[in-house]
Amino acid sequence: MADALPSPRPLMVTHHSAQTLSIEGADAVAFAQSQFTSDVQALAVGQWQFSAWLDAQGRVLAFFHLARVAEDALLLLLRGGDAAAMAQSLQRYVFRAKVRLTALAPRHLGTGQALDTYAVAREGDAYRIGCGDHSLVIGAERNDEAWQRPQVLAGWPWLPENVLGTLLPPALSFERLQAVSFAKGCYPGQEIVARLHYRGGHKRHMHCVVLSQYLTGGTLLRHGDDGAVQVLDVAHDGARTLALAVIDDQLATSLQNSTFDIADEVITMHIEKSWPA
Repeated sequence: MADALPSPRPLMVTHHSAQTLSIEGADAVAFAQSQFTSDVQALAVGQWQFSAWLDAQGRVLAFFHLARVAEDALLLLLRGGDAAAMAQSLQRYVFRAKVRLTALAPRHLGTGQALDTYAVAREGDAYRIGCGDHSLVIGAERNDEAWQRPQVLAGWPWLPENVLGTLLPPALSFERLQAVSFAKGCYPGQEIVARLHYRGGHKRHMHCVVLSQYLTGGTLLRHGDDGAVQVLDVAHDGARTLALAVIDDQLATSLQNSTFDIADEVITMHIEKSWPA
C-alpha cells in the first residue's frame, strides 16, 4: 500500500500553455552550448532538438524543445516551468556575451498537422514544432491536448512544477531522447551526467503506466519500503488513463498490478512501456 500527495482531482483536462523563451544575438548559440545539455552547435536552422538546463548537481531545472529559428536566434518551448523565471536565472551567466534573453508572453499550445520530427516551421506569428504524425503549435487559436496522448506513449515527459530540480537526466531517458551530449565541452552538471553515463548506477527510470483513475501530474506515490512512483504527465487513451512516471527500479521489477491507497481510494497501476536512460 502507499500514500500520495497531493490528492487526485476529478477527471478533467488541464491545458498546458506555451511557455517560450528566445535567445538572440551573435553569441546566442555559443551561450546555449555552454549552458544546456545538448549539442546546440550541431543544430541547423529550421530544426529543433530536446535539451535541458541542469544545476551543478546535475538535476534537471528545465526540459525543453530547443529550436534554431535563425542563424543567431533560438526559441525554447519549455515542457514545464516558467519562462520568465528561467530567463531571469540564465541572465546571471550572460556576462559580456552578445546575447538577449526574452521571456515571451504565454501563448496557446495546440495540435497541428503532421510535420517531420525535429523540423520547425513558422506560419505567421505561430511556430510549429514537428513531432512526426502531428506538430505542436505555439500560438494556436486555442489550447488543446490532442498531442498529449502520442507524446506520453512516445516517452516525451512534461515536468510538473514540483518535480523541477529533483530528477537526474537518466530518470527522464535523456540519452534515448538525444537531449544530452557526452562529447561536447562543459556545462552545468556535466560531470554528474558523464559519471552516470560511463559508470551507471542510477536507480530510477521512466515508464509509461496505465492507472485505474486520473491522478494529477506531480503526484508522488510511495509503496512501503519498495520505493516510489513520481507521476509526471497524465493523458487519456480511449478508456485508459496513461501517465509517464519515474519509478524506483526495485519497485518497477514487481510493479504489474500493484495497489496504492490515496484519499481512501485504491488505485491500481501496471507498466505499459519502459525506457532505459
